[in-house]
Amino acid sequence: MSSSLAANRLGIMHVVFFVITAAAPLTVIAGVVSTGWLVTDIKGLPLAFLIVAVVLALFCVGYVAVARRIRNAGAFYTYIAKGLGKPLGVGGSFIALFAYGMMQWATYGGIGFTLATLVHDKTGASVPWWVFSLIAWAAVAVMGVLRVDLNSKVLAVALIAEVIVVVIYDIVDVAHPFKGSVSLETLSPASLSGAGLGIAFAIAVTGYVGFEAAAVFSEESKEHDRTVPAATYLSLVVMAVLYAISAWAMSVAIGPDNLHTAAEKYQSALPGAIVAQNLGGTLAVDIGQILFMTSLVAAALSYHGTCSRYTFALGRERVLPAFLGRTSVRTNAPYMASIMQSSIGLLLIIGFAVFNGDPLVNFFFTLGTVGGFGVLILVTCTSMAVVGFLNRNPDGESVWQRIVAPILATLGLITVVILILSNFGALLGAPDSPLRFVFPIVYLLLGIGGIVWGLFLRRSKPGVYNAIGLGAGANANPFGSDPQPRRQAGAA
Repeated sequence: MSSSLAANRLGIMHVVFFVITAAAPLTVIAGVVSTGWLVTDIKGLPLAFLIVAVVLALFCVGYVAVARRIRNAGAFYTYIAKGLGKPLGVGGSFIALFAYGMMQWATYGGIGFTLATLVHDKTGASVPWWVFSLIAWAAVAVMGVLRVDLNSKVLAVALIAEVIVVVIYDIVDVAHPFKGSVSLETLSPASLSGAGLGIAFAIAVTGYVGFEAAAVFSEESKEHDRTVPAATYLSLVVMAVLYAISAWAMSVAIGPDNLHTAAEKYQSALPGAIVAQNLGGTLAVDIGQILFMTSLVAAALSYHGTCSRYTFALGRERVLPAFLGRTSVRTNAPYMASIMQSSIGLLLIIGFAVFNGDPLVNFFFTLGTVGGFGVLILVTCTSMAVVGFLNRNPDGESVWQRIVAPILATLGLITVVILILSNFGALLGAPDSPLRFVFPIVYLLLGIGGIVWGLFLRRSKPGVYNAIGLGAGANANPFGSDPQPRRQAGAA
């Protein structure tokens, strides 16, 4: 039994593979872009992706400055604890576990539905969706307890294949422009006018969920003070370019005035359908469906790694039960946290199957949207925490890094959070559903519950409270009794 992760196993590209596969580029292009054109009158999603990338780049200025100095698999939980106080950090950790968990578990519904549909279309056989979901679940469960660098290699293969197909789709789209004219209309500022602008930006933000996860792998990275910042910026740039160009390329092939109609007709099959119309046959659609599925499997594995490391970090510091902070002696993977993550996923698959839940709408889309919103809340809180941490602990950062960029990012992120809250029903595809109130309230309760638990630890378990945010430094007595009966002076 061990209580430490494997050190120095991941280079910059290894971390990039984890980060970008979590975002699932093909899923974003097929699902997020088509949904944006379906539910709004906004043509300029390509431009919206670029604007959102600028806001996130501002966030990264302070974020990577903190990441260079803090090496902890708890990432956002640790940053919030050190920047805004330990009770708020624990509150953030509860939100993180729920949000990243939802992002992972949602993929099982999408995988099951996609494969069941493909098998039925090609063979006529009706195989229950949950059979394929369980196969994907088993694969992720096994990979989750193996060496982290092995996981990265699997993700690399899936991501490279995905990106190659996306680039081919883009080339075909631009080579077959609507009415023979390549239009730049969806990249112009005027394209961001019309009903649903707030929803368009909210949808664009969801495409970047996962870009922030590089810091989760800091303890396992080589030269983490260089690897984490480089992987974060590189991932953000790749996502922005891929999303903006792909959305623009589709608009060129469809025609800017036909985007809503095409999205309504084809929905998530839109990218493959455009290529099939231009090249003939269904091969492009079939390839798109297969890679959409493999994209979700890769995203599930990546989110599994992120969530299990958050859980591990909380167990190691005994904010959660200490057994969750154990790692495998052979692989140094956080196997107890991984097993817990897989167990919850299994229960959800069984629950949706038994109660005949819709695997695409309720399981995949709703859980994924709710999880993405939770991650955005975390990013916003972390942006605030960056200001507090860097100004209390300056170490050569400029005013731009410590104050200006983080504050601008925070204002932009708060604006997006408000836009999402104002349009949450529309994002769920059910404008009048009570769930538009339920899920935001759940996050509020999780945050409050975490804060209350943090305050309880401060009063009743001061040794545990003082160890919050210490990461590997909390290992002096990881599974024993409270090591410090008295609270340290000046503890937050």
